[in-house]
Amino acid sequence: MIFQPQLRIPGPAPLPERVVRAMSQPMIDHRGPEFAALLEEVVRGAKQVFGTQNDVIVMSSSGTGGLESAIVNLVTPGDRVLAAICGNFGERFAEMAAAYGAELIRHEVEWGQPVDPDDLRRLLASHPEVRLVLLTHNETSTGLTNDLEALVRVVREAGRLSVVDGVSSVSSMPVEVDRIGADVVVSGSQKGWMAPPGIAFAAVSQAAWEHSERSKGPRFYFDWAQHKKFAAKGATPWTPAVSVLFGVREGIRMLLEEGLDNAYARHRRCADAVAAGLQAMGFSLFAAEGYRSATVTAAVPQQDVDVKAYRKLLREKFGVVIAGGQGKLEGRLVRVGHLGYVTEGDMVQVLWGMEQALEELDIRANEGAGVSAAVASLNRAAVPA
Repeated sequence: MIFQPQLRIPGPAPLPERVVRAMSQPMIDHRGPEFAALLEEVVRGAKQVFGTQNDVIVMSSSGTGGLESAIVNLVTPGDRVLAAICGNFGERFAEMAAAYGAELIRHEVEWGQPVDPDDLRRLLASHPEVRLVLLTHNETSTGLTNDLEALVRVVREAGRLSVVDGVSSVSSMPVEVDRIGADVVVSGSQKGWMAPPGIAFAAVSQAAWEHSERSKGPRFYFDWAQHKKFAAKGATPWTPAVSVLFGVREGIRMLLEEGLDNAYARHRRCADAVAAGLQAMGFSLFAAEGYRSATVTAAVPQQDVDVKAYRKLLREKFGVVIAGGQGKLEGRLVRVGHLGYVTEGDMVQVLWGMEQALEELDIRANEGAGVSAAVASLNRAAVPA
């Protein structure tokens, strides 16, 4: 018997059985009509999830590859690029732009705190040469979600292009690309899309296309123009991850069957239950109140908890896999993922395991308090307003 743990990291996320079965289909010709139909359905569904009529480019890569595609298509070496950084993934996005020759203006915010739109507005006013602004919607290293609509509005009013890391937010929380006017938004299949790693999406506005055509950065595998050219023929320029796309298509079908608003509400309920449970167990939530993510909760344990030992025990004895801190937060906090194929019952099970692991380590915890607080949160969410 294969032991299947409760995988509760911020992605890759657990797979529905429907998605697993879909990926077991026989291989098809990636230049044939079957693939053209597959790609067309994936793009059509992805546009619904992104809330856009813009082009959605489908690439075989991780979410990081999707972000790199934005850099290579939009950055000419020597360009001044503003990066708003409030965590490890914002830092990575900035480093990526620098690697392709951008001259960075770094707007660094204390980790766990949101990017302030007024601060961004003032910074853009003092740097008229900046054309691109890199934003992180959902910073999974800290469990924080920025006010994307407000930030994009500032960028748009300043006449600049917004490039958004939506890897862990699109499909799990509302983004509505066209309504808020974002220029480029990137996501990845291993998050809320309920599929394995291997597919990146980029929703690209007309203004971003025009900028890309003027950009002189080197590009090949991630050349958006090549992807657009081949997509018109029902194909991709390079051999795609066909089996992953079978899974992505099934995941999108499941999202649309559930209804996007219902999926977003489910994620919020799970997040609120985890937050309530962790606080009742003595953890301190890391992200600023009012900006806490619907897909991952970051929390600081009591001082006498060895995070590495705690996670090891939790995995080996109780079958619950959670993440630790990243970068300068390594060893300081835990991160519980609740995105994609996740239910309220999963969260209760995870919190029960976390409570039991604390008891095993002789850490004082009010037995059952975490589970009770989570259930109370879920019950409140179930009561009609």
